[in-house]
Amino acid sequence: MLTTANPTATTAVRLGFALLAAAAANTVIALGAVALDDGGIGMGLSPASYLPATAIGLLLGTVGWFAIARRAPKALRVVVPAVLVLTWVPDLMLFNIGATAANVFGLMLMHLVVTTAAVTALRPTLVPAPATGGVQPVGTAD
Repeated sequence: MLTTANPTATTAVRLGFALLAAAAANTVIALGAVALDDGGIGMGLSPASYLPATAIGLLLGTVGWFAIARRAPKALRVVVPAVLVLTWVPDLMLFNIGATAANVFGLMLMHLVVTTAAVTALRPTLVPAPATGGVQPVGTAD
């Protein structure tokens, strides 16, 4: 079990596990999308494309999470889904260059996996704020 003696180390371990889980899930999704991508362009479905993108997405999500959590932790409930939907826009635009539905929906599912991994790893960094019932990031004081 992870202890809270060093929240930074605990968060780093959680993010490491999140990266491994997201990379594994995205590999399964990519294999399925490639199998269904008959005659498509296969954009973003090679490990050289999606593995670095998974790591970068998790890193950017972490930076964004902590930037928002310091100022307005309750806003994460709106910002996280909104950013996820925004990441789907470029995926949907792939239809214009000949991508198949399997390719596009595979990429959209990969974005969902990275978002889920980030939220699962970072959610424990939010703790209830004293007396207000709200949340605040671990390590901050009122």
